[in-house]
Formats: sequence, C-alpha cells, structure tokens
Amino acid sequence: MGKVIKNGIIFGSDGIFAERNIYINDHNKIFKLTHPLVADSDSLFSDAEVIDAQSQYVIPGLCDIHIHGAKGHDFCDADTNGLTEIAEYLHKNGVTSFCPSTCTLPEDRLAEIMKSLNGVPDDSSHSRIVGVNMEGPFINKDEKGCHDEEFIQAPNIALFNKLNALSGNRIKLINVAPEMKGAAKFIETLHSKVNISLGHSHANYNQATTAFIAGANHVTHVFNGMYTFHHRDPGIVGAACDDPKVMIEIICDGVHVHPSVVRMIFAMFGDDRVILVSDSTSGTGMPDGQYHFNNQVTTKKGKHSTLKDGTIAGSVTNLFSCMKNAISYGIPIESAIKAATINPAKSIGMGDLIGTIKPGAEADLLILDKQFNIVRIL
Repeated sequence: MGKVIKNGIIFGSDGIFAERNIYINDHNKIFKLTHPLVADSDSLFSDAEVIDAQSQYVIPGLCDIHIHGAKGHDFCDADTNGLTEIAEYLHKNGVTSFCPSTCTLPEDRLAEIMKSLNGVPDDSSHSRIVGVNMEGPFINKDEKGCHDEEFIQAPNIALFNKLNALSGNRIKLINVAPEMKGAAKFIETLHSKVNISLGHSHANYNQATTAFIAGANHVTHVFNGMYTFHHRDPGIVGAACDDPKVMIEIICDGVHVHPSVVRMIFAMFGDDRVILVSDSTSGTGMPDGQYHFNNQVTTKKGKHSTLKDGTIAGSVTNLFSCMKNAISYGIPIESAIKAATINPAKSIGMGDLIGTIKPGAEADLLILDKQFNIVRIL
C-alpha cells in the first residue's frame, strides 16, 4: 500500500517551496507530484495511506556526507553495532542518508573499518549509508588538526584501491593534500573513480588550482585545516571559488566558523555549491563528558569538542541543527535546506535518488512545522 501526502508545502527539486501532493508507491519511491487542486484518478493509490501535512513544510531527508560518529560511537571503532546506533540516532534527527567518515589511522585499522560496513542491517528506522568519506591519511602534518601525525602518509593509489574494494566500492569522497608527494598522480588517476576533496592541506592558490584542473572537485570543511585565506594568496578557498565545478563543505555548528563567514561563503559560492556538514563525533547526542575520536580522548562541553591541548576535535552537533543554525544566521531558508539535502546528494553522484523530492527518488521525507521542528519522519 502506498502513501499520499496532501496539503503540504513541498520543497521541490528546483529548490522552491510550493503546494503539492506527493504520491509514494509501495516500494517507498516517489511516484508523482500533483497540484493540490488536481483530482486524483490513479487507481494505484485508491487504498493509499493519506497523510495530511496541514500546510506544514515537507522537505527531503537530510544527507550528511561528513560525519564521524554520535551516541558514544565512532565509525573508526570498526564496530557494526556502533555504526548501527549512529544510523538510528541520525534518522531520529532528520538525517536519512550519510557517508560515515574515516580518520588518519594505520592501514590494518582502515581495512577493518571498511569491512564493518557490511553488517549494518537495512532498516527503515536507520539512516541509509550511501557511501564512505575517507578523510585520512593522505594529509599534510602541518594542517593535521586532531588527526594522528604518526599515521599520515603520501597519497597511495594501491591503498585506496584496496580499501575501496573492502568497502564494496563505496568510497564516495577522499581527502587529499595536493602539495604532498604523489598527489598529482593520485588525482589524475582516480578523479573519475572517486570525488577528490582538498583539505587538511597547506596548499597555496596555485597548488590548489592545479589540483582542481587535474580533477579534484570538492573542499573539506572550508577554512578549517587549511592554509589561511589571505588577500595576496587566497589558498584553497580562492581557487575553489574560481572553479565552478568545485563544491565546498562548511561546518555550521557555531564553533568552527563565525556566522559572518557562513554568510560570506554563501555569497561567494552561491547556494548551488555549498554543502552543510556536521563533522560530528562520538559525543554528539550525549551529555557533557569525555569521549573518543581518532584514537584520542575528547572532551565535550556544550557545543565544543576538544583534545587535551584545546584543539577542536570535530563537532558535537548533528546536521539538522547545523541547518537550523544557518537559517538563524540569516541564510535564506531555501538555501540552507538545499545545502543540507540537494547539494550533498549531488556532490556524491546520487542527486536523482536521495536529498530531493521528485519522481523516482527515495521517499525519505521530513514534515516540519513553521519553526523548522520535526513533526514526522517518513
């Protein structure tokens, strides 16, 4: 039996709200959208469950392509049960698709992490794992942030291919510091196989531009873990702004970047190229206290997650809260939603299936009240 959502203000694939009815088939795929005044004559939906959205917003489920953990668990624990709990937490908070992210670890640990993907059950109450974001170990020690310097290495094509095979060819994004030895060949060889993101890098404008020309198309948490933006050498940020194919992540947790910078990024890049990410870690959804990230102890206090020396260690904010933060900073509602749904899905090549409301897409939908609180998750 299918479903029909009526009387909703629908956030369409064009990034615009409009009154529409949504028809969902019994495979949980969006079948069609109609104007609310059009009479239904489709016999396939004669016995459908009718959901009255009561003039509330209906948006796609959010897609977080850069998240490490939540609820006391980290993807790098290589624990299938823990990953399942992360997926449950995300779904309850409106994130219906995600790419769990690795860190800089030894090769054998990375192999076990990739294998842990295989045991997560397919359950409608879980956020869907749509790929993997491989953040380490091909980074620059000078911009390592909370990554473990001991395990940093030069970009390695053979290692990527091995880990990708162990993941079931599910790596969608990989972070590379383009100034590292071997990076140019890595990007040229693999850019048609995986989205290559620049980050944890000391690359200047020219080095970043060369990498984008070679095929890199993404930036990892802009402004964090990279060469400082300077008016005489704008680094990765400037190079990305100049290349219309490049999409950028921004952590909108109220800690990693100032609200003014969030507004500036949307103004610079436009709302087609900005992706909100959480970069959340194991303390997300938990009380203040000590947790773990990348083999290191972290302390959660309020919105902050830090190492012993005060280094920011990811976030403790989920993507839905990041989206609401962006709206509170003055980002237009449609732009903020787009950056948490349509854009991340598009960036990993899944824009027709997730993060959108159009025929053929998964019916992962959120009904929100006018204050952007979740009323129902489908």
